[in-house]
Amino acid sequence: MPEQENKYKWYVLTLSILTNMLVVAIPSMGLSVLAKEIATDLGLSLVEIGVIWGISALPAIVTSLLSGVVGDKVGPKRVLVVGSLLGGLLGAARGFAVDLFSLTIMTILLGILIPFITINNVKTVGQWFPPRQLGLANGLISMGMAFGFLLGSLLSATYFSPLLGGWRNVLIAYGIVGALLSIPWYFSPNLPLHHHAAGQTVSMRKAVLHVVRLKNVWLLGLTLFGISGSVQSVLGYLPTYLRDIGWDAIQADGALSAFHTVSMLCVMPVAIWSDRLSSRKRLLLTAALMVTLGTGLLSVASGAWIWVAVLIAGFVRDAFMAIYMTMVIETDGVGLAYAGTATGFAMSISGVGNFIAPPLGNSLASFFPSAPFILWAGLAVFGVICLLLYKGEKTNQAPALAK
Repeated sequence: MPEQENKYKWYVLTLSILTNMLVVAIPSMGLSVLAKEIATDLGLSLVEIGVIWGISALPAIVTSLLSGVVGDKVGPKRVLVVGSLLGGLLGAARGFAVDLFSLTIMTILLGILIPFITINNVKTVGQWFPPRQLGLANGLISMGMAFGFLLGSLLSATYFSPLLGGWRNVLIAYGIVGALLSIPWYFSPNLPLHHHAAGQTVSMRKAVLHVVRLKNVWLLGLTLFGISGSVQSVLGYLPTYLRDIGWDAIQADGALSAFHTVSMLCVMPVAIWSDRLSSRKRLLLTAALMVTLGTGLLSVASGAWIWVAVLIAGFVRDAFMAIYMTMVIETDGVGLAYAGTATGFAMSISGVGNFIAPPLGNSLASFFPSAPFILWAGLAVFGVICLLLYKGEKTNQAPALAK
């Protein structure tokens, strides 16, 4: 790769990291720790908060596939210019909600846009980085997401809400910052022409028909259905759960911050290690089992054991996503030409879990407060089983454009 292209790829990667962090991660986790304040202001129940937390995944069931197909067709840069602008503005619009209905509508609209951002960031990395650095690049993106989750959970309710005058102004400020990222995306470098030539251009219809016939993409989608549905639910419920069992606000938010801190610290070593192994599946399976164990432990843990459970699950959360995104691209039959479509299809399947798991689990809290964690641990077990059935890994290979 020419020296100028090598410089540009790190610039594009940095922009991808910032976009995921500022448009997706910080506003998302901010909503979780602000949930108690939002519920009090709008008069929402625990189940209704669970609906808000999971409802953004409903449109993602459709738009995840669409965003991947569009990115494969028109190029991820164009998608990211529009996606970051509209994603930021819709995120800010949540700060103007007056009741459950208006907050739900704005959350759904934001949920339509988010997959266009996250999936096309993965596509962008796949275009600019060679196989030997693909795990590293995806690891850096996941680390950025983890850092964003950490900042959102640590600062949103404890510091920014008092400073800015409440949850509304916090969400509005996040949205404005996110929308501004559309400017550097507009002026970012285009992919070199010889890279385009190295890739394969296919029609949207052909891309979708090809991907839906791949059994292993289905299995990866179902794996994320279980693991992501479990993690998404835990992250939304944990701060409220800890407050309800007597933890003060700083401790409750601190547990969520600890989850994201340990995840951020571990993602890069694991991602780099995955580039050096002949099989990413073994690492991904280990990560899935740790998420399952940590979630299950939360159903029975008390006192200091809650911290242990949170750390077990948190060790590998973002490392799991880094390896997972790389595995989708490297699956037999996918490659660069179908990277966006395959990633989008897998994320569409996982979106079903992200949508149904939070309110379904929250409804079990009426039996006893830790009951939701039992359901979510079972969901993670399902994901582990699907991963065990996956047989589509390319050994020591990855689709690349140019070295």
